[in-house]
Formats: sequence, structure tokens, C-alpha cells
Amino acid sequence: MPEQMIIHGGRALRGTVRASAAKNAVLPMMAAAILAEDESVLRNIPNLRDVAVMSDILRSLGAQVDSTLGEHGLTLRINPRGLDRHEVPDVLMGELRSSIFLMGALLGRIGRVRLAYPGGCPIGPRPIDLHLLGLRFLGAHIEERHGRIEAHASRLVGADIQLDLPSVGATENIMMAAVMAEGTTVIRNPAKEPEIVDLERLLNAMGASVRGAGMDAIVIEGPAKLRGTEYEPIPDRIEAGTLVLAGAISGGDVTVQSVIPEHLRPLLAKLRESGLEITAGDHWVRVRAAGRPVGFDCRTLPYPGFPTDLQPPLMALAAIADGTSVITETIYERRFSHAEELRRMGANIRVEGRSAIIKGVAGLSGAMVRAHDLRAGAALVLAGLAAEGATTVGDVGHIDRGYDCLEQKLTQLGAEVSRQRT
Repeated sequence: MPEQMIIHGGRALRGTVRASAAKNAVLPMMAAAILAEDESVLRNIPNLRDVAVMSDILRSLGAQVDSTLGEHGLTLRINPRGLDRHEVPDVLMGELRSSIFLMGALLGRIGRVRLAYPGGCPIGPRPIDLHLLGLRFLGAHIEERHGRIEAHASRLVGADIQLDLPSVGATENIMMAAVMAEGTTVIRNPAKEPEIVDLERLLNAMGASVRGAGMDAIVIEGPAKLRGTEYEPIPDRIEAGTLVLAGAISGGDVTVQSVIPEHLRPLLAKLRESGLEITAGDHWVRVRAAGRPVGFDCRTLPYPGFPTDLQPPLMALAAIADGTSVITETIYERRFSHAEELRRMGANIRVEGRSAIIKGVAGLSGAMVRAHDLRAGAALVLAGLAAEGATTVGDVGHIDRGYDCLEQKLTQLGAEVSRQRT
């Protein structure tokens, strides 16, 4: 049943909160687990809708997936011994874009895969041509017809693969197939996100030979005989950044623990530029807002540039900043759905192509708004924290795809946030 989140704004958030493990690391790791001969255990996994859908997909293929909830998240046990099917059900594929990772994993494990084009947030075209290009170079025969993709390979062979763009998903998909390919694979111009480095660590813990993640080329020696392992993914830099922004937009004093500050460097630099006080330690970041932030310019870029997933919540902060801010989105061409919703709350935002010009207002007003996608939903919740009166955010199921217990974490910091069914 659809749910909505109600935020009563005007409270300065204060205190300490803990970030969860990275959703964008967990999902490809769940796919990689089927490459092993026995059970893998992933610890402190966020209890998210996307994790539940990926678990259902793996079960539909014959793998055994068990989960138990602990103090800091789920423990997932993934046993692939019974995996004997290669077709991902359409209804599950449509719910989760990250299910595309199963192409490389299934080709590596059983040499065959059949699936529909992936679903996910409606934030603009996210073509999978680079995924298919890389898998074809490794020896996969791929057909696309009637909205479906079918691939098979009697054997995978290492190759030298040049990516036109540093696609995160393509890089991870190729890595998972390449560990099972014969010989050496080199991925040139790969994505350099921390989640790529974390996948390398997991694969190597399973017995693979992968090096170079986070650099200009990734080298994989195969084929590997992979065993199960136990692993805890890195902290979620996007959730951590959202919580830092929550402290900033509310005019509060918030410390976020279980973070890797280096992964937040682009955001922290932008917040310092806007006049906020930022301090950081080995595994924590603190934001203190002594007054109204000042306007700034920002351009999203692949890592180590400013992350596109933090662009919507950053726009919420820009809406109340003193002066004019310009935010340019270079990754996804339709990632400004939150701008119209923020305008309902009194924000002064004009969208021109891939740029949004935001003239900060003295205050926002609570309103009925709708989350069109995951990160847009987070932006509206943050705007509600700064708004006068009550803000109701509809379609919060989008938020549940990427934030584990967001309202509880905000409440822990002093926010007045609740949820109700519609």
C-alpha cells in the first residue's frame, strides 16, 4: 500500500547518526556471490527494497538467500549451489535496474542469461550498450529483440576492452564475467567509484585476481575458482552525504559516523564553500551551520567529481542559500524532477537544459509534494526539514529503495518525521 512521509519543519537537527553500508556496493556484490562454489556472507547490509528484490531474483534462479536482521543491518547468506536457471522474471527485472549485473555473473557461472531491459528510477536514458560491448568482447553472443536480451557463451576469453564512457555498471558487469574468462582482461577507462574498488576487494577475497580498480585500467587474470567468503561493504557515501546535508539545511550540528570522509570530498568542499563549518576524522564527518549558507555553483561528474546522486538534496540546500546557485547535471538528462516539487514549497528555481538556476529564498513553506525518484524523494524530505509547517512527501516507496530507516535516523537527530499509509 502506498505510503507518505510527513515532516514538520523548523527544528535544527543535533546529535550523532550512523550511515549504513553502501547500496551501490551491495547489489553487485549479491550478483558476484553466485560466482562462488559455496556460500558467501555479506554483513551489515541495509534493509532496503532493492536488496529484497535482488534477493528474490537470486531465489528465482535457484540460489538460496537467507537474511537475518541485526543491530546495524542485515546478514545475507547467499548459497549458489542450487542455481540452475538463467532467465530473470520480468516482474522482478522491471523493479530493479541493478539486476543488469546478473548478465556478467550468469554468463560467468552457467554461460547463459535471458532477461528484459532493466527498470529503475525515471531519471533519463541509461543505455546498456557498454555492458553488451564488453561482454561481446569476452566472447558472449548477444541478441536483442522485443525488449529482451539473450546471451550465451560456451567459453569466455579475456580481452582488451576500451570503454567510451566510465560506466559504473558496465565496469562491474565486465569484471564479474572476466574473472571467469580464460586469460587476461584489461578494462580501460573504467569507472573509478569507491564501489568499484570494493567489488575488486570482494572478488579477490573470493579467490579472483583483480587489480587496478580506482585507476585508469583494471586488469583481471582468469579463470578463477571462486569460493565463498564473508564481507562487509563500505559505508554508503550517498546516504552519509544526505545526512550531512540534513544537518546543514536544518541549521543544526550533526555528526555522521561510519563514513569514509575521502569519499565525501566533493560534497564537503562544496559545503565549506557555502560557509558551513565542516570537520572530519577517520570515520566521521561533522557539519555545523552558524547561519544561512551562501550560494554556490556545482557540476556533477563521474567520481572523483561531484556525485549525481547528491545533486537533488544539494539543490534543496541551494533553495535556502543566500544568493544564486547554478547546478549543472552532466550524467542524467532528466534528473530535475525535484525542481518543480521544490517550487511548490516556495523555491525559486529555473531549469534551462541541463542546468538549474536557484535564487535562494528566506524560507520554504510546507506543501504536498511527490517523490518521482529515489534521490528526488530525499531532496524533498530535506526541504521539509527547513520548511515552515508540515510537508507531505508522497510515493516514499522510492526513498525506501536507497535509504534504510531514513525517518528513524532523522528522528534520532531531533526531526519530527512520521509515515502513514495513503
